[in-house]
Amino acid sequence: MAVKRFTTRVVLFTVALGFTASQALAQPTLLAAGTLTQSKAGANADLSGLTYKLENGAPANLLGGLGSGLAYASGNTFLALPDRGPNAVTFNAAIDNTVSYINRFHTITMDLEPNTTGSGLPYTLTPTLRSTTLLWSLTPLVYGTGAGLGVGSGVPPVNNFLLHFFTGRSDNFDPGKNSGNPNDARLDSESIRVSKDGFTVFISDEYGPYVYQFDRLTGLRLRSYQLPSSFYVSNLKPVGSDEISANTSGRTANKGMEGLALTPDGRTLVGIMQNALIQDAALGGSAANLLRIVTIDVLTGQTHQYGYLLTTGSGVSEICAINNHEFLVDERDGKGLEGGDGLTSNKAKVKQLFKIDLTGAVEISNMDGATAAMNAVAKTLFLDVVSVLTANGFAADHIPSKIEGVAIGPDVKNGGTTMHTLWVANDNDFVLSTNDSPSIPNPNQFFVFGFTDADLNGSVLVPEFRGPLF
Repeated sequence: MAVKRFTTRVVLFTVALGFTASQALAQPTLLAAGTLTQSKAGANADLSGLTYKLENGAPANLLGGLGSGLAYASGNTFLALPDRGPNAVTFNAAIDNTVSYINRFHTITMDLEPNTTGSGLPYTLTPTLRSTTLLWSLTPLVYGTGAGLGVGSGVPPVNNFLLHFFTGRSDNFDPGKNSGNPNDARLDSESIRVSKDGFTVFISDEYGPYVYQFDRLTGLRLRSYQLPSSFYVSNLKPVGSDEISANTSGRTANKGMEGLALTPDGRTLVGIMQNALIQDAALGGSAANLLRIVTIDVLTGQTHQYGYLLTTGSGVSEICAINNHEFLVDERDGKGLEGGDGLTSNKAKVKQLFKIDLTGAVEISNMDGATAAMNAVAKTLFLDVVSVLTANGFAADHIPSKIEGVAIGPDVKNGGTTMHTLWVANDNDFVLSTNDSPSIPNPNQFFVFGFTDADLNGSVLVPEFRGPLF
């Protein structure tokens, strides 16, 4: 079998095949931290304009989960992506406690200003919510009826003849088709990137997994990319654990395409799964830690696959482009603030970003998990988030468990040195405070790290330009 490899016009260097996880020479510097808990619509309210209550009683315009995905647009503008909505509170196990929360993304301006107080971090950060864009399809979508599940229809009350909104409710699927059906209304949005021209966004998901392209201004879905059939499950269920036991191949429920990058030239999407596919994990050994990376040609939709091995974390939450062939991968565990048990006693441990290079990486599309694992890309540690945050006074039990959104933003000056910026955000699961007594706030948080060319250890950062500012 001929071995296909990831190629690029400019090859800076080639990493050796096989796995290494050596540590980079230096750690990026923490420049700023900020939170976003309100908008002009009020505390914990977004700008969707929705005024009704969801099935679990939560407001349909609840502001939360902003850090599931984070994308740099241009200037001081970023896009923040919530996932499938507020489902951390038990109300109906038959639908995994999901609700008809309409998927959306938020446009946020990030005011990063030098700190002139003489104490604290080098910069202050003030995020401001500017707009909320709901995601919808012009063609009809499949919604659950709720029959036998103890709930009503999954159709959002704001749907009409033209607007068919995507939602996070787990029963919004056609049981006669596999999970790659683009007519299903269910969407667990996890990562977002802005197109080269700035007019559209690409969003990846866990239910399908799906990769969709949306109009940035209106939220209309423009295109659905077809992923390899081995990523889809055939037997769909509204409960994740039931879906896992009902399938022998495909993505693991709630662990689909968690990360998505777009190369700076705008030509290639690079997605990564949160965990191993069911058929890979079943092989055990290193195959159980094999995550498949999928590259997608933006114009043709052609795909290739490459392997990544987990080493310290329990899954991957994001991938972000350094240039057209090198990427940062966010590997983490579930420990930290609001990490499963909802208590601050759950101290953050693994929140690490590794650098990988797909130059020369072996194409694994036709390999089983065991063989693919032996051909995984090499990786080096770039940033230990917990280490840097605790060194700057953040208690480990106050560091968010779900460090998920990662984006490279504009350069800044720090003490006369030009620094690139790495922006990291958390998914707070729409849980506004912990279960401690007294409770501890659990806001949407953003951390800004600064790094130099030297920190990249030979890699060259290609700045992103994402078209017009709007």
